Amino acid sequence: MTEERGEADRIRAILFACNMNSVRSPMAEAIARKLLRDRVRVDSCGVYEGILDPFAAEVLREADIPVPSRDPQDFSKVETGSYDLVIALTPEAAAEARRHDVRVEFWDTENPTNVRGSREAVLEAYRAVRDELEARIRARFC
Repeated sequence: MTEERGEADRIRAILFACNMNSVRSPMAEAIARKLLRDRVRVDSCGVYEGILDPFAAEVLREADIPVPSRDPQDFSKVETGSYDLVIALTPEAAAEARRHDVRVEFWDTENPTNVRGSREAVLEAYRAVRDELEARIRARFC
């Protein structure tokens, strides 16, 4: 067993964070909840509080991943000290997490909201983020 794998077994609570808790972090939360089940407590937040992006919800449903049921939240609404690890998906979230004196990993993740074009082109960008997050979560924690 590798040291990282052994360390992953000791993680009992993960907080995913992005800018607005509307796309990347709720997608990561939903994917991790499905993959890690009751083994690990998983939540998400943002630097700012947004609203859940409908494209994010759509691509989660496509993959039979339950969409988070609570409203997006910011760092002020979570007790960061209760998490073993904060995974920041944006530089802004990493900076904010470090202000809370918690262990932070930075997973630079594309922002699919920057994609312009047809509905299908936009959905493809969201699917790519979903699939990347799933692969990273599997590699790190499964």
